[in-house]
Amino acid sequence: MQKKVEKYDVVIIGGGAAGLTAGIYCGRARLKTLIIEKSLVGGLATYTNEIENYPGFPEGTTGLGLMDLFHKQAKKFGVSFKLTDVKGVQLAGETKIVETFRTNYEAKVVIVASGGKPRLTGAKGEADYLYDKGISFCATCDAAANTDKTVLVVGSGDAAIEEGMFLTKFAKKVIVSVLHDVGKMDCNEIAKEQALSNPKMEFIWNTVVEEFAGEGHLQTVILKNLKTNERIPVEVDSCFLFIGYLPNTEIFKDILDMNRGGYLITNEKMETNIEGVFAVGDVRDKFLKQVATAVGDGAIAGFGAEKYIAESELFHQQIMKDDITGIIYIYNAVDPKSREYLTTIEKMEEEYKGKARFTKVDIYKSAGIANRLGVKDVPCIVMIKDGKISEVFTDGFTENEIAATINKSVLV
Repeated sequence: MQKKVEKYDVVIIGGGAAGLTAGIYCGRARLKTLIIEKSLVGGLATYTNEIENYPGFPEGTTGLGLMDLFHKQAKKFGVSFKLTDVKGVQLAGETKIVETFRTNYEAKVVIVASGGKPRLTGAKGEADYLYDKGISFCATCDAAANTDKTVLVVGSGDAAIEEGMFLTKFAKKVIVSVLHDVGKMDCNEIAKEQALSNPKMEFIWNTVVEEFAGEGHLQTVILKNLKTNERIPVEVDSCFLFIGYLPNTEIFKDILDMNRGGYLITNEKMETNIEGVFAVGDVRDKFLKQVATAVGDGAIAGFGAEKYIAESELFHQQIMKDDITGIIYIYNAVDPKSREYLTTIEKMEEEYKGKARFTKVDIYKSAGIANRLGVKDVPCIVMIKDGKISEVFTDGFTENEIAATINKSVLV
């Protein structure tokens, strides 16, 4: 079966908070933008009953309600949506390809917002109580909804214990199921000591979850003692699982840089190791995974996508154009020496008008053009002849040197 081909400026893989925000920024920049989401637009946030820590909602909001607003805003700016699964990607080169079952989407920029999924226990009945039916994965999101209630935390790593202690600010009791022997945890020693001394926390050692049960909503978690095989029923209002998180990065293996956990590695501009490919949200190696931080990631990547595409057009349509000699002055506006040379360049631009094309590139906000030309230090002049780099002048060049080269190039 021959696949259809559709062309976009930007393709965003994933329609959670980060992907939707990136889409809003790209759509508002008049970029032809597509968001591909395999399940539910809004991602994991849609399963959160109450969100009380997202700015601008003093009374709180639901995850589904908030993501619906994001979705409507993206559509308002012309963003297209496809509900399908991404099967593969080709990210090398200037034209990226995002492959689905029936269609290959070509794009100048790809933003990876594929998120992830919490690791599950695999216990009986688990699927019946996920998210809004009693099993949660975010204490920050759902703590207030458990005020004066009894909750179970599964796990003993830093996240489990720290989130468990946070829950004690709301819940009347926090029970922790720990895989290890009495007193042994996977968290740091300070968190361990604080948890063991917290009067609202109690621990059930050497246990794993065997079954989840309840009528419509989770009511009982049955633990199994690994040493005695005893079944221990625990009556709870909610259960929080903190046994790991699995980023959705399988299709990017050996393509994008990632850490041992499979999270994508980016710089502060959300750029990956491949030019024109950004990563945002929970799929990134980052300190805090929340809707608020996902929005920040998406905004940065959306702005970066617009900048990257504009630089690509400038690079091909002006800088590397082969009709006349090109003089590219690369500088940093905050550098005094760069500003000194700027006066000389502007004078020469007027003198050689019609004989050479002058382009001034300030790297203060973006070094994209400089990177494409292989320039690491500024101020610098790159001369283009017949669409290729012919001369490079670094710090210390004089007006006479540049003039002589231009005169030779244009045969004056």
